[in-house]
Amino acid sequence: MRHLHIPMNRRSLLGGLSLGGLAAATPAWAAGSVRLPLPGGPDERMLTTAFPGKGSMILQRTRPPLLETPMEVFDEGVFTPNDRFYVRWHWASIPTEVDAASFRLKVHGHIEKELSFSLDDLARLPQFEIAAVNQCSGNARGLFEPRVSGAQWANGSMGNARWTGVRLKDVLDRAGVKAGAVQVRFNGLDEPVVEDAPDFKKSLDLDHARDGEVMIAYAMNGEQLPLLNGFPLRLVVPGWYSTYWVKMLSDIEVLDHADEQFWMKTAYRIPDTPGANVRPGEKGYPTVPINRMVPRSLLTNVKADASVKAGASLSVRGIAFGGDCGVRSVEVSPDGGQSWVAANLGKDEGTYSFRRFEANLPALAAGRHELKVRCTNTLGVAQPLEPTWNPNGFMRSVVETTPVVAS
Repeated sequence: MRHLHIPMNRRSLLGGLSLGGLAAATPAWAAGSVRLPLPGGPDERMLTTAFPGKGSMILQRTRPPLLETPMEVFDEGVFTPNDRFYVRWHWASIPTEVDAASFRLKVHGHIEKELSFSLDDLARLPQFEIAAVNQCSGNARGLFEPRVSGAQWANGSMGNARWTGVRLKDVLDRAGVKAGAVQVRFNGLDEPVVEDAPDFKKSLDLDHARDGEVMIAYAMNGEQLPLLNGFPLRLVVPGWYSTYWVKMLSDIEVLDHADEQFWMKTAYRIPDTPGANVRPGEKGYPTVPINRMVPRSLLTNVKADASVKAGASLSVRGIAFGGDCGVRSVEVSPDGGQSWVAANLGKDEGTYSFRRFEANLPALAAGRHELKVRCTNTLGVAQPLEPTWNPNGFMRSVVETTPVVAS
């Protein structure tokens, strides 16, 4: 495997742009707007280029920054450019700069030897690389009906990158995990903004943490991690939702007990039901921490309510991913799900990566049509025709529909 050399320079996060100043958004830094297909509205959202290291992004929130990737970016290729990769933070107290020379990653807890890694120390460990989708648990929350509270994302709080760094297993093995260890907890440099608020920490079971795929990344898509995406280090948990992908990772703690702190015991929990699906208003069901992603697929070259030529075949393309495994097949329907056309799959970039698909649909008669796309993963799990629902708006899973008008 080639060795990727990424110079770790002291980087300014905001470059003189104050997050506090952004809280009162003004047209001076607006970059147009975009309409999102959100049934609960508002569907008109501002675009911004004001965040350092980022191109044109959909602004969902300024403090903490929540920036959504526009859908047209996903049509450009299976790897999401770093400057268009979505941003999601929990607390607004984000370091404005990180000194790479003095930064240390602490490893402690139920281990034989406490360790403190510099970035140079990590760079000397065996390098590991994997392509994986990073997706917010609430991606497409704005499409839930009935509406639920939280950030009203469309489909752009996700991205796919080739992550480079070191296996978490190699770091833990150097520390020597003691018998009786149960979980591994991760913390970053961001901090709560009010006293007594819970610091954002996430945990994985020990066997998962040591599976050889969970990694500590210092680069994405062959470049240094952007600070807004977690410089200098972020945890990468392939196939799992991004709540576990801790940014600005600075602390790894091995636990001899199950993690009972807020972000595991209370937040980011889903119904312990098939597809995390419950009826609106339903109560009394058990919950578990959110975990594995589910398959999804989206058309990227045809927008909702687009005009297409009647009587002519229609070429469509898009992206799919299998969630916690690879893509087995993608099908596209020109008639609302009555018939299906098998799509041609593009290059397989890895189990956890986006995969491009293309299909030629038969000629459409004049009128309105519903195009649908369905992914089936390598475990045989297919997107359902009816949308799942839960009160947190997590894990959207449904055959997505794109209406078009042929004339």
